[in-house]
Amino acid sequence: MTKFLLSLHVLAAILTVGPITVAASMFPRYARTPAGDGDGPGEGNGRTAAFLHRICRGYTVVGLAVPVFGAATGAQLGVLTDAWLLASVGLTAAAAALLLIVILPGQQRLLALPTDEVPDGGAVEMMRASAARLSMTTGIFNLLWTAVVVLMIVRPGSTTGA
Repeated sequence: MTKFLLSLHVLAAILTVGPITVAASMFPRYARTPAGDGDGPGEGNGRTAAFLHRICRGYTVVGLAVPVFGAATGAQLGVLTDAWLLASVGLTAAAAALLLIVILPGQQRLLALPTDEVPDGGAVEMMRASAARLSMTTGIFNLLWTAVVVLMIVRPGSTTGA
C-alpha cells in the first residue's frame, strides 16, 4: 500500500505542480506585452496569458491531491514527525501561500487591465513592472518546489542510503 500511495503522491506532484510552475513562469511574458506591441498582435498575447492563468487556477485545485497523498504516504511510512518532512510541509505551505495570495491574484490583476486600446506609456510601464514582480515571485515559488523535491529525494537521516 505504501508504494501505491507514494506512486500516487509523485504522479500527482508531477502532473499538477509541473504545469503550474511552467504556466506561471510563462504568464508574465505574455501579460506584459500590451495590444499592438511586440512581434504579433497583442490580442493573441492576452488570450495566451488568460489560458496560462486558467491552467494555474485549475491545476491549483487538482493539486490538493499532492499533500493528501503525501500525508497518507507519510503516515504509512511513520515519518510524519521527521524534520525533513516537516520542513517539506513548511516549504509546501509557503509555496501554496505564494500561489494563492500573490501569483493568482497578480495574474488576475494583469488580465483585468484594459487591452482593447493601446495604453499610454505610463500604463505600459506599470504593466511591465507588475509583470516583472510577478515573474520574481513565480521564481521564488519555483525555488520552493525545488527545495521540496530535494528534501523528498535526499531525506536527511534516511536509511535508504541516498
